[in-house]
Amino acid sequence: MSRAVSHRLFTPLFLLGFVQIALTKRFEVKDGNKTCLLAEFSANFSVSYETTAKKGATVLFSLPEDAHVDPHSNCNMGVPVLIVTFGDGHSLSMNFSRHNASYKMEVLTISCNESDHSLFPNASSTAYLVMSSKSVDISAKVNTTYRCMSDSTVHMENVSITLSHVRMEAFPPSGNFSKTETICHADVSPTVPTTTLTPTTVTPPTTVTPPTQDPVPGKYNVTSGNGTCLLAEMGLQLNITYTTPDHKTAVKVFNIQPNLTFSDGNCSSDRASLQLTDKWTKLNFLFVVNTTTKKFYLKGISVSTSIVSPPTQGKKFKAENTSLTYLQTTLGKSYMCHSEQMLQVNPNFSINAFELHVQPFRVNDSKYGTAEECQMDKDDMLIPIIVGAALAGLVLIVLIAYLIGRKRSHAGYQTI
Repeated sequence: MSRAVSHRLFTPLFLLGFVQIALTKRFEVKDGNKTCLLAEFSANFSVSYETTAKKGATVLFSLPEDAHVDPHSNCNMGVPVLIVTFGDGHSLSMNFSRHNASYKMEVLTISCNESDHSLFPNASSTAYLVMSSKSVDISAKVNTTYRCMSDSTVHMENVSITLSHVRMEAFPPSGNFSKTETICHADVSPTVPTTTLTPTTVTPPTTVTPPTQDPVPGKYNVTSGNGTCLLAEMGLQLNITYTTPDHKTAVKVFNIQPNLTFSDGNCSSDRASLQLTDKWTKLNFLFVVNTTTKKFYLKGISVSTSIVSPPTQGKKFKAENTSLTYLQTTLGKSYMCHSEQMLQVNPNFSINAFELHVQPFRVNDSKYGTAEECQMDKDDMLIPIIVGAALAGLVLIVLIAYLIGRKRSHAGYQTI
């Protein structure tokens, strides 16, 4: 296939509408003549990034036809790793492990080259965006093939990956898939898992209702018998894509008003929830503790609102995801982000958070612990440092050039 045709297949789907056109590709990892991993799947991606105008943008694209097995894929120590490379330096990697008579996918990682402006127009960063998730429900017994034709979405901080038409097998006895299969829950009963999405065709939005201004940050807290157990300060802007009565797609963007919002929740040693409620909307945040890394993170977000539906419909928009890994922070500290941050819940719902500061565990004297800053704030601080260093270097160069020139001009005169 020519490079031109391949490039057209990799056109970002935000130009087309997010239609399920991903190709199903087959990949194989070998150790000499022996196959240690077989994988066949299609993948759709949703990646949020910051533009040079300091605005959030989201690009949607599918795994292209030029996707291939990277040479760094390996079967080392009986732990197969598949790395699929595509486009201009992008990759998707899958780490598998074996436990007794079963195998599973341990980690799913996406690496995006934001300097690829054909995919990330006007991106402010030229670095690699790397996101990983361990919330991947792919496992089966040895000598059986894992199969899942339904869509299954894994959500990370700035990335969502939807896998479909999946067949995978680690440690296959031959160079092909085993005939015995383990079928995923979604294929058996598609309505059970909350993180499984039914394949849909989404037409470009016909109606967009933007807010008039950025949201006002609100201060919220949750108290328990021992005092305040959760502190949060943030401005929240909700983005909802929904279907109108005349079967068109519309987007509703609205701000949470702190003066009209009631906060509640509960806390334990390893789980904390914050619930925000107003006349139209109920919004829930669930934080949990990773006892291994000693960090907390935002695991779940759910929303129920009537603000997007005409009263005659009598229906509410609802969305939920309990497989998130946002805002990871060391226990005893707080998470802070002055920059606008997008929290993608599912393809139809996301939250833009402004001036975010939160601490759900180990709150002492109703005060925040030491803040851990988000990467976007660190990048913003780095820019003036680099500019300042460059200016200082330029001044130094000019000064040295001046002194050298002055010395040479004096050397041209002779004493009489």
